[in-house]
Amino acid sequence: MAIEAVKAFFRQHGMENRILESAQSSATVALAAQAFGTEERRIAKSLSFLLGDKAILVVAAGDAKVSNQKYRARFGAKAKMLTPEQVHTMIGHDVGGVCPFAINENVDVYLDESLRRFETVFPACGSSNSAIELTLPELEQFSGSKAWVDVCKLPDEA
Repeated sequence: MAIEAVKAFFRQHGMENRILESAQSSATVALAAQAFGTEERRIAKSLSFLLGDKAILVVAAGDAKVSNQKYRARFGAKAKMLTPEQVHTMIGHDVGGVCPFAINENVDVYLDESLRRFETVFPACGSSNSAIELTLPELEQFSGSKAWVDVCKLPDEA
């Protein structure tokens, strides 16, 4: 079970007790915000893409949407989301609980600039009813992100 791998990952850092689990689903941004008592925009959603033959994750704010133009400019390819089956096999988590922790090797993680508006954010923890509140430096550290990228647009952008 993916949440067990994430718990083991955070246990190594003395942070397992910070993982939040809800009796209700947190599989979507709206459900996660409700389950963990925060704004939808502070949910750090992990978006899974196929780049060439490799999976990547882009962690973005809950209210951000991928801009195909920005994505292509940054990665040199069209944004192609993974299927739920590909997410499971290539990332190591299931849709609804995808996070940048305890993932398969060779998955590059990028953090989108849309997150920089917040002091803390809530990424999932490997299940459809879990999250952890992290500062941005903690998210950078524990996600092993390669870089900050600007591949999303916010609701107020044209």
